[in-house]
Amino acid sequence: MPNRSWRVVGAVVLLLVGSVAAIGPFVVEVESTTPEPAPFDDTVSMGLPLSEEYGLEERVALPKAQVFYSQYEYVVGYYGIDTYVDTSREAGHSQQFGYPLAVYVTDYSTVDVELTEEGYPAVAERGEPGWVDAERAWYVHDSEAATPRGNAILPFSDRVDAEAFADARGGTVLAWTDLLEAEFDRAEATVVRDRVDDHRADGDRRVAAAADLRDRPVSTVVGEDADTIQGAIDDAPANTTVRIPAGEYEERLEIDRPLTLVGDGNVTIDGGGNGSVITTTANRTALIDLEITDSGTVQQGSGELPGFDPQEDGDDEEWDATFERNYAGGDAGIAAHSATDSLIENVTIDSEITGIVLRRSGESVVRNVTVHSPEMWEDGHAAILAFRSPIVVENSTVYDGRDAVYSHRSPGLVVRDNYFEGNRLGVHLMHTSDSLVADNRLRNQSNTGIYVMTGPERNAVVGNDISNADYALFPSGSDSYIADNVLTDSRVGLRVDATGTIYERNVVAGNEIGAQTRSMLPTNRVTRNDFVENDVHADAGTGPLRIWTDDGVGNYWQGATALDTAGRDGSVMERSYSPTDPVDRRLHRVDGAETLSRAPALDALEGLQGTVPGMRTGSVVDLAPTCEPNNPDLLERTEWADRAWSCDRTQPTSYGET
Repeated sequence: MPNRSWRVVGAVVLLLVGSVAAIGPFVVEVESTTPEPAPFDDTVSMGLPLSEEYGLEERVALPKAQVFYSQYEYVVGYYGIDTYVDTSREAGHSQQFGYPLAVYVTDYSTVDVELTEEGYPAVAERGEPGWVDAERAWYVHDSEAATPRGNAILPFSDRVDAEAFADARGGTVLAWTDLLEAEFDRAEATVVRDRVDDHRADGDRRVAAAADLRDRPVSTVVGEDADTIQGAIDDAPANTTVRIPAGEYEERLEIDRPLTLVGDGNVTIDGGGNGSVITTTANRTALIDLEITDSGTVQQGSGELPGFDPQEDGDDEEWDATFERNYAGGDAGIAAHSATDSLIENVTIDSEITGIVLRRSGESVVRNVTVHSPEMWEDGHAAILAFRSPIVVENSTVYDGRDAVYSHRSPGLVVRDNYFEGNRLGVHLMHTSDSLVADNRLRNQSNTGIYVMTGPERNAVVGNDISNADYALFPSGSDSYIADNVLTDSRVGLRVDATGTIYERNVVAGNEIGAQTRSMLPTNRVTRNDFVENDVHADAGTGPLRIWTDDGVGNYWQGATALDTAGRDGSVMERSYSPTDPVDRRLHRVDGAETLSRAPALDALEGLQGTVPGMRTGSVVDLAPTCEPNNPDLLERTEWADRAWSCDRTQPTSYGET
């Protein structure tokens, strides 16, 4: 349990349907003594994904801040002094956390600090750095020091130490007040939003580069120049095409140099139930116009994989190397190992375990592929598995798999314009940052439509249409961009558990729970979304007040339009709305809730909840709900468009007659 060395006492508001208790002022009593610094591992921390934290050398000591807030019961830890300074500037920060009672920063005056080859600060002889009051520290800004996220700001309790470090490693020494005014170059969610088009264009570039593999000259024809496909592969010169006439071939193939295999008509390659059907260890391999069936049924690999060298490849973590051997070494329809810049196109696979494995095969393209996975997902792995392979997967279809697309440590992955049905998980990203998941349709995933796990950063999940899952969309990590998705008919439409992430212009409709948040840090921007015909629009677990309004604009909530319609100009509501409030959450479901919502005592509560920090812990509040849906074109894709009423109790004009 995170350290709690202070206490917050608030007024208790007893809210009953039909009667409301008197509301008293919100009271904060802070202990007279200043809280002592907490062990950083006991804080609720942000600013560094788990994958990067676990990958650091033991002696690395990154700069950190820890903050005790007046209206937040946990100590908040920040990796990077700039992370705290930028976060404290965000709109709504003081409303959700209160003011800082104490701010401590890493004190490099207490250790002999040096820089690693990557520029990370590390301790030499004297152990972990101590802590110093932020206002008493001196900060070296814009030096050679770095963190995994960029430039590092190093605090020192002694100005002489700070100046000595700056003399040796560059940078400027700043006081705390000057640092609060400084600008930082940080990769935030707004950067991810701005580069979505660039990410799409990069996917186009990779697809165009792979297209050249279709045009290699034919050097060998099966049945004319060689009796078998493998014989033709063995005879073909590098960078040529092996043409396979229509027919059924029972073979297992191995490719060790850059070749294109293309089917001429209906070509089926049957692996005979033993091992992977096609294994390639060559860059720029192309497999086109083929049907692949009957691979082996071994789930976990044994022995070393082709091209696997943990020491050379930098796999310091033994568990990660073991996982790679086991998970990427099982039988597959196509197994590509260290085969970068490859193309798999117009291929159909009846998968026994995994359809396609691409391991350490970045810049490859999988397009127009269909994978039929085992009927029982427990019997298989992934239909398309990208392991340390930033690939493009597009225009493909997967049925009935454990995971339709699974990625592991594949930053820069692009998954777009696919159709996934009946899988356990549709898109499953592990330790994968800087990726684009766009414009996919997902139906009837038994667990989760799109699941982003293990603390990644800077992912864009945009334009997807997901229905009928336990969780439609569950992105974790930080500094990501979640937009323009349609999430319907699921137990939970949208999970809001990331940090520093933008959730905007999503349609969340017809779910049991529209949005569910369990994040302990309210650092997300949730705005311009539409919540329609969910049993419960939003649900919040233990934690601080979450304000889902940004720059004066909130979200559309079906039922919130009942709060106040007099004198309205048709744009923004005059009262805030809380989808977690016992009354507000029923406005779109229960007759009479609208009348209760106008009670004078609730007006007083509404006046407090938007201005007093911490007033609604465990709650979501929208300070400026919109009168009409923000995304009418997306909402029209659902069956719930006619349930979205405007503030004057008419439907938006885009939906036809009122």
